[in-house]
Amino acid sequence: MKLNQIKDNAGSRRSAMRVGRGPGTGKGRTCGSGMKGQKARSGVALKGFEGGQMPLHRRLPKHGFTNIFAKKYQEVTIARLQQAIDAGKIDPKKEITAEVFKTSGVVRRLRDGVRLLGGGELKAKVTVHVDGATKGAVAAVEKVGGKVVIAVVTRSEDAKSKAIKTAEKKAAKAAKTADKAKASKESKDAGDKKTAKKKAKKEAKPGAEAGSTPETETPESAPETEAPESAPNSEAPEKSSDDDSGEG
Repeated sequence: MKLNQIKDNAGSRRSAMRVGRGPGTGKGRTCGSGMKGQKARSGVALKGFEGGQMPLHRRLPKHGFTNIFAKKYQEVTIARLQQAIDAGKIDPKKEITAEVFKTSGVVRRLRDGVRLLGGGELKAKVTVHVDGATKGAVAAVEKVGGKVVIAVVTRSEDAKSKAIKTAEKKAAKAAKTADKAKASKESKDAGDKKTAKKKAKKEAKPGAEAGSTPETETPESAPETEAPESAPNSEAPEKSSDDDSGEG
């Protein structure tokens, strides 16, 4: 056999479909791209996009899942522990618990507990109480004569701790609501007192004005100018009588 005699098996390779060669081929005028739109234009290659329908990579099931009940631990390395001991924040002669990690500033908050990780070298002999630890971390602590105590929490204890936390949150919320209601009541009472004071002042003001009106009316209530007004009326008949006598 020679190289120029090598060929594929019959039917293993198919020629590409020729498009734009008449309606009888099924790929005629629009060449299978349809009418207008983004997918009918040249230079468009949206990988995995299927025109809006759910694409294949989202239709198929994925690997694994997100456990909503997973514990969230604060992780502390051996190097970080030794650094805190060297800085004098942690006393290696006393038992090291999660609260010690928090008070010393090694962790900011406890979450669901503390987990000890390897990485670094431990020089001090310590006894550490944690909620979890890697094999490397346990080996590093035991190498210098220390001890790692891992807390085993049962379901009943876990439920009990959750119930305590829930009760504490409810109590804090109730106290906050009570303080808020008390403050609003005090502000309302203060507003009512202010309104009542204004009302009393307003009611007292007309009384004072009524008491002062008689004094101001006395000088005005002396109309002595009515006498001259009556004089023309009395003279008028005299003129009329004279006129009548003259006419006669």
